Amino acid sequence: MGRDVAQGAFSREDRVRYRQKVRRCLDVFALMLDDFGFDADRPMTGLEIELNLIDSTAEPAMRNEEILAHIADPLFQTELGQFNLELNALPRLIEGTGFADYEKDLRGSLARADERAAKSDAKILLVGTLPTLTEQHLIADNLSTNERYRALNDQIVGARGEDIELDIRGVERLRTHTDSIAPEAACTSLQFHLQVAPDSFADYWNASQAIAAVQVAVGANSPYLYGRQLWAETRIALFEQATDTRPDELKAQGVRPRVWFGERWITSIFDLFEENVRYFPPLLPICEDEDPVEVLHAGGVPRLGELRLHNGTVYRWNRPVYDIRDGRPHLRVENRVLPAGPTVVDMLANAAFYFGLARALAEADRPIWSQLTFSSAEENFHAAARRGMGAVLHWPRLGDVPVTELVLDVLLPKAAAGLDGFGVAPAQRDRLLGVIEQRCRTGRNGAAWQTEAVWVAERHRGMDRDAALHHMAQRYAELQRSNEPVHTWPVD
Repeated sequence: MGRDVAQGAFSREDRVRYRQKVRRCLDVFALMLDDFGFDADRPMTGLEIELNLIDSTAEPAMRNEEILAHIADPLFQTELGQFNLELNALPRLIEGTGFADYEKDLRGSLARADERAAKSDAKILLVGTLPTLTEQHLIADNLSTNERYRALNDQIVGARGEDIELDIRGVERLRTHTDSIAPEAACTSLQFHLQVAPDSFADYWNASQAIAAVQVAVGANSPYLYGRQLWAETRIALFEQATDTRPDELKAQGVRPRVWFGERWITSIFDLFEENVRYFPPLLPICEDEDPVEVLHAGGVPRLGELRLHNGTVYRWNRPVYDIRDGRPHLRVENRVLPAGPTVVDMLANAAFYFGLARALAEADRPIWSQLTFSSAEENFHAAARRGMGAVLHWPRLGDVPVTELVLDVLLPKAAAGLDGFGVAPAQRDRLLGVIEQRCRTGRNGAAWQTEAVWVAERHRGMDRDAALHHMAQRYAELQRSNEPVHTWPVD
C-alpha cells in the first residue's frame, strides 16, 4: 500500500461509496481480462528490499526521514517504522546478465545510502527482524510520520476493537500485547515481482504458493524478537498476528485474516481480486475521480485505483498485482514470503531460485498443484517458518522429506531449467543457484548463522542474551558489507 493518505477519519458515506467503486472496478477488470491487450511479451522482474537503520551500538536508529533527505534518491522510500526504509530496484529482464546488473545496481545504491546515512550516525542492516528490537522501540510514536501509516494503524486497531495479542511459541516463547501495529515494522522483507500473462497467471500463482515453504526454509533470517529465540523465520508469525483485525470471536467464526496464505488453488487472477472484495471490508476507503467504465468505453486504460488500494491492504504472501507501465496494463505475481538479507548475493540467489523454480513448475506438464493439496502447502509453509533448514516438508511422490534433500535432489535442477527458459546466462545461473546448494549442504542460512553466533557469544564470551544479540548484530553488519554469502561467514 504505497499511496499517501490525506485523511485519517472516514465517514459511513465514504465506506459505502468506496465499496460501490471497488465493485465497479472489479466488473471492469473482468471485462479487461476477457479482451484487453495486457503487456506480457517479455516478462519483466522487480525487487523491493525493506531495510533497517541502526546506530553504532546496533540499536534501531529512529531517523528515516532525516536519512531519506540525505540519500535524495527516489528509489528509496519510507516504510512503517522510523527505523525502516525501502529500496525499489528498477524493473528489468533477467535474461543474459540481468542478475549481474541487479547486483551492481543494488550494491551501488546501498553503498551510497550507507555513506549518506553515516551523516546521521546510522547504517543500513539487511535482516528479517532486527535482533536488538525491544517492546519499547515498537510503539505508535515510532511509526513513520507519513499520514498513511497513522491512518492504517487507526483502521486496523479500530477494526479489532481491542489490543493486538502476540503469542509466538518457538524455541522460546513470546507473549505480549500491543495497542498499535508498530510491531509490524520489525518485519523487513524481500519482495519479488514477476510479470505474467493473464492466461498463465493462475499457473504462476499456484506454483508460487506450492514453493513458498521451500523459499522460507532456505532463506529464513529472522530467529529473534524481543530478545527471544522463536521461529527460524519469526517474521511470518509476527506479520500474521501484528495486523490481525479479528478479535477471538471473529476468528472462531472463520473470518479470514488480513495476512493470508489463501485457502485454494485458483484458475484465474480474477479469483483473488474477487475474494478480496467478498471477504475483506475496506480499511482505507479513499475514492478517486476516475469512472473506470467510462475510461474503458473511451478506449483508455482504467487505473482501477480503488481495487488496487484495497488489494494493497490484503496481505497475501503471494499477492496479485494490476499495474500500468508506459500506457499498457500488466499483471504481476508479488512474492512476499522472504526476509531481507543477509547480503545482496544471498538475496539474488533467493531471486534466481524463485524465478527459475516458479517458471519450471508453472510450465510443467503435470502441475504440482494437481498433486499437492492446498492444506499441505500451507502446513509446509508454517513448518518451514518454524524450523528453517531443519524443516521436513510433504512433497508429492516423496512423502515427508527434509527440505535440504528436496532442494538438492529435486528442485535445484528444475530451477536451473526455469532460468534457462528465461535466457539467464549459464554463469549467472550456476553462481546464484550454487549459493542455494551450499546453504543446503552446510545447513546454514541467515537464521542458522544468527543463532550460532549468539550461542558462541553466550557460551564462549560469557555474554548475557542482550549483549550477545548486540554483538551478533554488529558482526552481522560487518560481514554483510563483504557481500560474501552467509553460508561462508565465520561465527566467532
